[in-house]
Amino acid sequence: MQAVLFDMDGVLVNSEDYWTEFEADDILPAAVPDADVDVAEVTGMNYRETYDYLEAEYGTAISREAFEDRFEETAREIYREHVEALDGLHDLLAELDARGVERALVSSSPHEWISIVLERFELEGSFDHVISAEDIDAAGKPEPDVFEYAASEVGAPAEECIVVEDSENGVEAGARAGAVVVAYRIDAHGDLDLSPADEIVDSPAELRETVLELTE
Repeated sequence: MQAVLFDMDGVLVNSEDYWTEFEADDILPAAVPDADVDVAEVTGMNYRETYDYLEAEYGTAISREAFEDRFEETAREIYREHVEALDGLHDLLAELDARGVERALVSSSPHEWISIVLERFELEGSFDHVISAEDIDAAGKPEPDVFEYAASEVGAPAEECIVVEDSENGVEAGARAGAVVVAYRIDAHGDLDLSPADEIVDSPAELRETVLELTE
């Protein structure tokens, strides 16, 4: 494996603990009050694409501007005040660097949110590439476009890249890109179908061990 492509939310930081609560209790009831939408349907999507999806599938009760404003305000609070980094993250990234393995952060979140995380946890310079789905004019997860783009940026075939993801949409996107997918199961997502993944892990230690084994 030549590169590891890390999702941010739910993998590098435990933000899904907070996003799941916000989506279930606040934004989805406000946006689609007459529909029972499972949070898993939209997890892994860019928040602007989430609005498009809800509008197309259910019809929305609030404007796009109001929807995006609530997401952006919540994001700044979550990333600045609440999230914690994955246990052992700095050591894992340093070991991959020592092995000459390219490291990319690949997220559906915009660069503004990514930058908060990188600065807060002193991760600036820890990744060879920092990629937001907003960098490309293509469909978001579960479509494979963002991981195909990331593979081209790191200069490796997707088949020689490891994708680390926590959501159904993200796992499917990585699998459809042809990458080796490591699914990180987290409590915030409950019982998701992660079967398209090549490996499923349940703890930071198991995630680190699996990624390092695959890059030996």
